[in-house]
Amino acid sequence: MLERNYDVVVAGAGPAGICAAVEAARSGAKTALIERYGCIGGNLTQGYVGPLLGGTCAGTMSEEIARRVCPVPGAVPDFEWAKIALTEMVADAGVDVYLQEAVVSVEREEDRLCAVIADGKCGPIRFAADVYIDATGDGDVAYLAGCPYDMGRTGDGLIQPVSFMFIIQGVDEDQHLLCEHEEHHTDLGDGREYLDLCHRACKTGELPKNVNIVRLYKTAYPDERMVNASQENYINPFDPTDLFRAEASLRRQTNQIVDFLKNNIPGFADIRVKGSSTTLGVRESRRILGDYVITVEDVAAGRLFDDAVVHHAGFCVDIHNPDGPGQSEFVDKRPTIAGAHDIPFRAMTPIGVNNLITAGRCISGTHEAMASYRVMNICFAMGQAAGAAAALMKTHGISSTRALDVALIREHLKSRGVKLDA
Repeated sequence: MLERNYDVVVAGAGPAGICAAVEAARSGAKTALIERYGCIGGNLTQGYVGPLLGGTCAGTMSEEIARRVCPVPGAVPDFEWAKIALTEMVADAGVDVYLQEAVVSVEREEDRLCAVIADGKCGPIRFAADVYIDATGDGDVAYLAGCPYDMGRTGDGLIQPVSFMFIIQGVDEDQHLLCEHEEHHTDLGDGREYLDLCHRACKTGELPKNVNIVRLYKTAYPDERMVNASQENYINPFDPTDLFRAEASLRRQTNQIVDFLKNNIPGFADIRVKGSSTTLGVRESRRILGDYVITVEDVAAGRLFDDAVVHHAGFCVDIHNPDGPGQSEFVDKRPTIAGAHDIPFRAMTPIGVNNLITAGRCISGTHEAMASYRVMNICFAMGQAAGAAAALMKTHGISSTRALDVALIREHLKSRGVKLDA
């Protein structure tokens, strides 16, 4: 087995993982980034997810990434350019990247991880490090380490549906239709209202049975729209047969959605699919239990914490219905906007392991709370905080996240320009 030794090992090269690895490397730690796919970026590249949603305080790495990947501020990123820009960002930071390497096992002794094992084209590689960051989205490293976790909503355990995002081109440039949320009503100019049209088409079968809104976002190009509409319910994201069932259904849904737009929306008659995600968009899976569990009450109240490493995180409680179309609690209405709340470092420290940090949607929180903080701008900030914490542990010879003074993380982030006190 090949052996690799690092100060910090980051698993998962999506939004949280990229920021974690770059911050750790920029802070002087010898850093490895392990990614199961053939390019970095996760939902920001292969997932075709846009625009960059959610807010945090000023000065986080989300601002740098937005400048790199969004040709038009506020529009959907250019996903092909993002593949180049993010690769350059990681390479310039001096991160060692291992592509097409899936984490398959870990070595643990008592309360510490000793190694992460990834497998790929040349067989297994054993990654040994002082500190590990789980930015896999699914909490794979923490799960393999035996950390406790929750999954799904209380009662039936159902998770939010999976989706495919795609971009259409060929829209008449005089047609400016956008639809960004459940209350974005638009008069089509002929007596029809766009959202009402979507709801009726869902009921009649012109749209898939779980699709009652076809969200349309602007890109950098006037003849394009980003489409967020398809969804498949009752999927176990860890069951390969379920994953293919979702893939087959969502590809069919893409054609049905495009036909709906062509047949009903002025200026859309000549549209075609320009590109689509190459992997399922999974909104929810494992939530790794940490020393603190973020609740929806924390989110709604805009709760602040003394050990905050992400400040003023803000996005709506966006629960795509696990059991049908629309929102689980608001159906045809836009979800309630959350208060600008903090994410405490304690929610990123998994129970039972002292040298592992989580970042991204797999941190410790409830089903409802995760629905707010799972979006990219907040994940960027979580990743940056995790990378800073890991590098500081190495620099100061601290072996446990629980022995790390969070004031050190906060001061480090503030030295980077993050406005944690604003």
